Amino acid sequence: MGTDYAVVLVTASSRLEAEKIAQALVEKKLAACVSLMPIHSIYTWKSELCQEDEWQLMIKTDLRQFEQLETKIKQLHSYEVPEIIALPIIKGSGDYLNWISEQTQKH
Repeated sequence: MGTDYAVVLVTASSRLEAEKIAQALVEKKLAACVSLMPIHSIYTWKSELCQEDEWQLMIKTDLRQFEQLETKIKQLHSYEVPEIIALPIIKGSGDYLNWISEQTQKH
């Protein structure tokens, strides 16, 4: 049990942008829960070394929703190439995984 579920990581430029994306994903039932936390990122973009304060979204979702989730994030995101990576949940509490499933079902 668990291979249908993932934590999707997305970084955003501000708390406001992160909250806007998170709320849209939960409202559209593309995510069961999104946790937000401030981070500091160091990366190369267009051959330039960058350091930025960003917000990390940890999105708990059903992987069967991934394409729709990715589309919605891209619609709302300010980055040219936003981070959108899914880390599969190999194992998890059955109750919690069932809750993810219930929250991401379209009624």
